[in-house]
Amino acid sequence: MCDKDNLVVFSPKQCLVVNINTGDFLLKGKQHKNVYKVCISSLRQNNLTCLSALNDDVVLWHKRLGHASLSLLNKLVSKDLVVGLPSIKYNDDKVCDACARGKQVRKSFKLKNCVSITQPLEMLDVDLCGPTRITSRCGKRYVLVIVDDYSRFTWTLFLASKDENFKKFLTFLKRTGKKSRFF
Repeated sequence: MCDKDNLVVFSPKQCLVVNINTGDFLLKGKQHKNVYKVCISSLRQNNLTCLSALNDDVVLWHKRLGHASLSLLNKLVSKDLVVGLPSIKYNDDKVCDACARGKQVRKSFKLKNCVSITQPLEMLDVDLCGPTRITSRCGKRYVLVIVDDYSRFTWTLFLASKDENFKKFLTFLKRTGKKSRFF
């Protein structure tokens, strides 16, 4: 609808479709549960072009089916596995923008020549794992792992629930005598 120079506005009670050029209301729908219902019979015949669907657009079907490869689309057509999929040959060599971006490889970061950490507990790597399928004897299902980047010393703290994470970490900082710049 937006490609046909229309403005679509959704509100909690209704949906309006307005032509940007003329300012005419094309559609007005009322919300019913999670769907907006529109009476199409009230439209003029020439306004129905914005509601027409292109069934033979290869790129459109590629996007509708989760950016499926064209060879997969050909297999789906040959075995008639998708209802409504047109029986055309999918041999277009164009790649959509999303697929092209997904295949781009990012350059790796430059290696640092010097170590920026000068003392223990200057930088900590913290990881929260869980919940585990089996609880410990004390009823703990989460594991908080803290690794010191300078010495590679590792602390393992066990938690009963996720919300204990922050409190346990503050207790850890108090025990080590380290003041954090964030707290």
